[in-house]
Amino acid sequence: MFPHCFLNLLCNVTFAASKIILKGIIMALQAGIVGLPNVGKSTLFNALSSAKAQAANFPFCTIEPNVGVITVPDDRLIELEKLVKPNKVVPTTVEIVDIAGLVKGASKGEGLGNQFLGNIRATDAITHVLRCFDDDNVIHVDGNVNPVKDKEIIDTELQLKDLDSVEKKISKSEKSTRTSGDKEQIRGLEILQELKKHLEQGKNARSFAVSKEDKEKFFADLFLLTIKPVIYVCNVDEKSVVSGNKHTEAVRELVKDEDAEILLISAAIESEIAVMDSYEDRQMFLEDMGLKESGVARLIQSTYRLLHLYTYFTAGVQEVRAWTITKGMLAPQAAGVIHSDFEKGFIRAEVIKYADFIHYKSEAACRDAGKLAVQGKDYVVEDGDIMHFRFNV
Repeated sequence: MFPHCFLNLLCNVTFAASKIILKGIIMALQAGIVGLPNVGKSTLFNALSSAKAQAANFPFCTIEPNVGVITVPDDRLIELEKLVKPNKVVPTTVEIVDIAGLVKGASKGEGLGNQFLGNIRATDAITHVLRCFDDDNVIHVDGNVNPVKDKEIIDTELQLKDLDSVEKKISKSEKSTRTSGDKEQIRGLEILQELKKHLEQGKNARSFAVSKEDKEKFFADLFLLTIKPVIYVCNVDEKSVVSGNKHTEAVRELVKDEDAEILLISAAIESEIAVMDSYEDRQMFLEDMGLKESGVARLIQSTYRLLHLYTYFTAGVQEVRAWTITKGMLAPQAAGVIHSDFEKGFIRAEVIKYADFIHYKSEAACRDAGKLAVQGKDYVVEDGDIMHFRFNV
């Protein structure tokens, strides 16, 4: 196996180990769960995390955002544990934020609007929960179940807030371009004006056609709400969790041009799964429901894809651990996710592909078969890489 995982390093061994354990950094993404009141946000949040939001049947029962940290399900960790037999296994984590329900007029401060918009601005991605079930016992804020209308309400409020931000920047840019006459500033102003038209047409900023470079240069500093990646979660009843219903079909038709993912999840089912102690009981329950995996697992995996996140592993007798990185990250940066000293003093990385490790069953066998590669600072880490870093500080 990789000798001691982190401990066999070109530095003071005891000091390095304590720093990594006590001050190691796990890169965490944060997804905000949003939606109108009583669509099932807090019920889903409770199923996702061990934190307990008040799942009351009353608008605005979630006032302060509830933050839960959940582990990311990854079958590769299970397989590595079987081979390495470590003292412990540490999965990577995801932060989920349950944000107060939004209502019409939020962009103007109605309800908990300002608080909602501030909380959502701080997240990396949006999990937009839409109520797609009929239940007379659960109040709908508008009196009837209509996920299409619900989505439009949320979109409109976010677009109005973004429009306000863009208009303010346009006003500042117009003043500066009049005095400077700078061609680049003029081009930036033209892009902002096109973005304004786009938002005024009821379209989200994420669908605005602009190069990555221009986005970073001219309006990334606005941290627009509708530019965040989104997953639509249709909260359905138990009977509709596999095939959907008329409400989910309406949502699919509505978002077909958005290049967005739709998940059918029953928050009620997820709540039942969350209280089951054994893995076997959970799997049996899912099979009875006609499901291969839980909605929680599918949501996390979808969020990873949405944010272009990868997982790499460190594997030794002390621990097998998963680490989250962004796609395209170089080896020194990936090392820095464990600890900043790893990045500062990076020398090289020893890399084994997950498939090779599973096939040859040990680090020694991979080395003998020529499947352990020594990589330098320019190596782009791939999903599933098993890595051992050498560094000196």
